[in-house]
Amino acid sequence: MSFLRIGVDVGGTNTDGVLLDPLATSNLNRGILAWSKSPTTSNPSHGIEQVIKALLETAQIDVQNVASVTIGTTHFTNAVVEKDRNRLAPVAVIRLCGPYSRDVYPGIDWPQDLRDIICQHCSYVSGGLEVDGDLIADIDESQIAAECEIIKSKGIKSVVVNGIFSPSDVVEKQEERVAEWVRKYYPLADVVISKEVANLGFVERENAAILNASILPFARSTIRSFEHAIIRLRLDCPLFLTQNDGTVLSASLAARLPIRTFSSGPTNSMCGAAFLVKNETHSESMLVVDIGGTTTDVGMLLANGLPRQAAAVTEIAGIRLNFSCPDVKSIGLGGGSIVRRSPVTGNLTIGPDSVGHHIQTRALVFGGDVPTATDYAVLAEGLSNIGNPEHIPLAVRDDIPGYASVVQQMIERAIDSSKTSDMDIPVLLVGGGAIIAPNTLKGASRVVKPEYSGVANAIGAAIARVSGTIDTVASTTEKTTKEVLEEISKQAVDKAVENGAIRDSITIAEMEVIPLQYVANKARVIVKVIGDFDFSAPIIRDSASNDSFQPEDDVREKAPLSRSESVAVSTPAPVDILSYRPQINSQREWIVSQIDLEWISTGCYILGTGGGGTPYPHFIRLREMMRKGAVVRVISPKDVRDSAVVAGGGGMGSPTVSIEKLPANEQMEAQRLVYDHLGYEPEAVVALEIGGGNGLQGMILGASTNMNIPTIDGDLMGRAYPTSWQITPVVLAGDRAHFMPTAISDGNGNRMMILSANSEKHVERFFRAALSEMGSHVGFAEGPCSGKDIKEWVIENAISLAWRIGRAVALCRAKNQIDAVAEVIVEEVGGKNSAKVLFKGKIVSVERKTIKGHVYGEVIISAADVSGSGEGAQFSGTLKIPFKNENLAAIAVDGDGSETVAASVPDLICVCDAGNGEAIGTPEYRYGLMVAVVGIQASERWTSTERGIEIGGPKAFGLDIDYKPLGVFQKPRSVIDEYVL
Repeated sequence: MSFLRIGVDVGGTNTDGVLLDPLATSNLNRGILAWSKSPTTSNPSHGIEQVIKALLETAQIDVQNVASVTIGTTHFTNAVVEKDRNRLAPVAVIRLCGPYSRDVYPGIDWPQDLRDIICQHCSYVSGGLEVDGDLIADIDESQIAAECEIIKSKGIKSVVVNGIFSPSDVVEKQEERVAEWVRKYYPLADVVISKEVANLGFVERENAAILNASILPFARSTIRSFEHAIIRLRLDCPLFLTQNDGTVLSASLAARLPIRTFSSGPTNSMCGAAFLVKNETHSESMLVVDIGGTTTDVGMLLANGLPRQAAAVTEIAGIRLNFSCPDVKSIGLGGGSIVRRSPVTGNLTIGPDSVGHHIQTRALVFGGDVPTATDYAVLAEGLSNIGNPEHIPLAVRDDIPGYASVVQQMIERAIDSSKTSDMDIPVLLVGGGAIIAPNTLKGASRVVKPEYSGVANAIGAAIARVSGTIDTVASTTEKTTKEVLEEISKQAVDKAVENGAIRDSITIAEMEVIPLQYVANKARVIVKVIGDFDFSAPIIRDSASNDSFQPEDDVREKAPLSRSESVAVSTPAPVDILSYRPQINSQREWIVSQIDLEWISTGCYILGTGGGGTPYPHFIRLREMMRKGAVVRVISPKDVRDSAVVAGGGGMGSPTVSIEKLPANEQMEAQRLVYDHLGYEPEAVVALEIGGGNGLQGMILGASTNMNIPTIDGDLMGRAYPTSWQITPVVLAGDRAHFMPTAISDGNGNRMMILSANSEKHVERFFRAALSEMGSHVGFAEGPCSGKDIKEWVIENAISLAWRIGRAVALCRAKNQIDAVAEVIVEEVGGKNSAKVLFKGKIVSVERKTIKGHVYGEVIISAADVSGSGEGAQFSGTLKIPFKNENLAAIAVDGDGSETVAASVPDLICVCDAGNGEAIGTPEYRYGLMVAVVGIQASERWTSTERGIEIGGPKAFGLDIDYKPLGVFQKPRSVIDEYVL
């Protein structure tokens, strides 16, 4: 019976292999029967073949005993990172979107050089679904036929089909039908449907699908070469590739979805490292330092033995993708790194260039003529089993002390940049280049070099399992949540079985139900399962379709194509955060820059107190407007004329909808409906709320060519609230309708205007009733008010506050002091008298339910060491946060069960990711996230009267809590006043 597993990891310098007996992992040798390491060849299949052959010969086992070969490779990632035109095919995108998303074209947030290579054409056609499954528009075969002719005429053969809410489209199957039409009218095209590549999140899913389509031809050729190597070795077993979550893909599936292998190398190393030390270390976090031939990768191995993941949205080569990857930092230091003296300073330098897989011919110790880190390590450590030390010139020996110092400094800096506090932490050294690292390192409580550490990446590949994931929107109208979970879990299990897992071995790894805000009886359901591979299944080798086999080193040049929508982009240069000054002109107008906008966007989501939705889609839209010449002007409330006409508005609806259905022109349509009816134009615009995506809407409207007016530095909430009537005018000027007429538009031809109403609460109810029939997200325009009223109502300098908070987060990242981000935010919003770090820990429980469109729930955070330093938690007990779209209170629970209210609305309770400082919204709460909770004293507009507490305080949300101020409100400092010349 076949039971042995072979793991191979193809790195930039070395190809590592291990032969593992999974039934003997508790033995002293960890079940490792043989291991091998050899230089990576220009055609990786040759190196793979050599390594596997060496494993079989060393272990002296019959090939019939090998159950699987699993390969980890960086080849597909490298094609993107290196921006190699020869390995990246141009791509056309067909969006099934109706009128939506046209201001956010494919690749809008990419580095320009990659966008120019890959993003060559976009078609906006009928199609797409609403969140409830209704059609935005039906698809049209004639449109697809016409677009195929255009794509064919441009010589583009890779096509992505991306539909709004396609991951939850199980009935219409629009992407699948359009893909069939593309193949019908353009048989030579490679078609990728986005729902197979990634999950909910239109921009990030499309980015992943585009990259996947671009590397498809190269991936097929490469994987076919891997299969030929297996066949030549007479191995009659399945071939897998590892993906970024530590599980595997069959070769045939990897050839269709090569992007899932991205970042698998670091994952393999970290999983292999955990395997090597699982019986030798206490339950504590460790830094894994994987030193290869070209680079050193540093990541955190958590106490549970799994890699610390980056945020749900990650970046590769500057492109946002919505699948989670290990949080790894890399530097140009490896065994093949070239060592030289600077002709200018005379100082010794190491890397970042490397001899790579040519180390055995070019390094001094092997008779070559290039000084490498390995040469110095051989002399420094007195190693006699690597090459011939006699080949190394005497001059090199004189540089050993300087070399050791540089290596130590480089690794220590990498360790420091990967930690989230200044506490020492255990460091686990793995990788073939680990010989160059010293045995003691600053920042490390101890340094561990386990046996077999040189092939940890191959071990990680060998032990990987099979997964299946479903991320969809499901109806709970006719089924209980339990029934929905059971149904989606069965789909995930079926998907894992389709991917090759044994059904009986499958267990649930992740399960989450997130009710959708403002959408009745709908929930986002995410289920991930993991199981063992079924080695008894027939082997299918169809990865390369009908392509003829082409060795990887037979590279065909591709003539570059011009983009159909070329856009001149001015990308701001990196700034010195401490010395940066925003631009304030002589009219006291703040001319917002791209870096200002980035910081404001970060601050807006933190001020959203869990609600408001991510500002990111609005951020990239406004940034693109600025790149095309739009000017965003912000003015101080005190500079607004009393008689000025001030407009307002924003988005209304579910944040989950806004991450899929990118805006059409609904915001401006609603504004035009109001002002065309009135017959005059506004002079300025103010945001309804600074929290979340609406914090940017005032600037988007103001910078539009249809308005071109300044935005007031303030808002009417000072945060995010779940209803549009919870605003300062209702607090300060009574319960009436303050903004008449008022209007909404869905961007798809449906508009509604209210000419009069009894109160703002009635306006809210009328529009909420219409919302579900208009796609659960609309543009909302308030009627005008006067400059005099705005001065009385506005919470001043809200945009300035968002800017300062965002700058604080950016500064902590730049200094690698994310562990202190909560304390820095406190200082930015007024200091300890005005704000507090309420808690730090890990989310251990989330409960949600939907009532009248609002998501009610509670998140429980257990005190934990969020830095991973192993020094214990700063706080004790637990903190529970009830929420209604936004966070309502922070209640500390001691070990004996006693409760103390640490903060409540209207004060702001902000939950930040401890790993990057970004806000975490209530829909994003999930088990295991390390977080820091910050409380900020609310504006006196809310707290100085009983009416403010009645409308925005805890009892307004059904909490039996008496409001107690967190501190003393300090008016945010105006950026305009501080930086005006």
